[in-house]
Amino acid sequence: MPTTPHIEHHFAASDAVRDIVIGMADGLTVPFALAAGLSAAAVATHVVVTAGLAEISAGAIAMGLGGYLAARSDAEHYANERRREEAETVSVPGVEAAEVTRIFESYGIGAETSAPVVEALRLNPEAWVEFMMRFELGLEQPEPTRARNSALTIGGAYIVGGLIPLLPYMLQSQLMAALRSSVVVTLLALVVFGWVKGRFVGAPALRSALQTACTGGLAAAAAFAIARLIG
Repeated sequence: MPTTPHIEHHFAASDAVRDIVIGMADGLTVPFALAAGLSAAAVATHVVVTAGLAEISAGAIAMGLGGYLAARSDAEHYANERRREEAETVSVPGVEAAEVTRIFESYGIGAETSAPVVEALRLNPEAWVEFMMRFELGLEQPEPTRARNSALTIGGAYIVGGLIPLLPYMLQSQLMAALRSSVVVTLLALVVFGWVKGRFVGAPALRSALQTACTGGLAAAAAFAIARLIG
């Protein structure tokens, strides 16, 4: 009797998706708030554009560098822990084998049942170290290009997100008209971005869209109000 194959649909958020979320979220919010604050101060439209482009450049570099350093730290941490595990499987194999047994016990597998697997791991040092890295320490080996890709992805996403609230100021000469257009365009972009982010990570899409839009809107409103009060 033919059976329908069971297909499971899971989303494992990749490093690239996380980097895009980080870059876009800040890219849409920070330049938007800056443009709103400068508009409240009644500066010329070209000043908003110039300041916004400067902020986008600096923000993209800073966030890209932050992503690079974070990824490098993860790679160095993994390498250090792997060297330690390799040394321990040689110097104290009994202790490490006992740790493997305890890991299986945490999944409800008794020592007698897991003994053949433990012994098989002891005969395969590479697999043994890999097992300990993954199940004892919860560490996965980072991709060799992770740091570079993270920097480029976060920085690029920040630039794309940051240009959205600035486009109305580039296309319109009247300050308040450009601000109104920027608010509409950016809030729409925040809603779409929040919706897509929610679908990717498995969160309620509507709630994610509203939360993202509210965060960006509140930041811009705060910057606008502070500039008005100071001015």
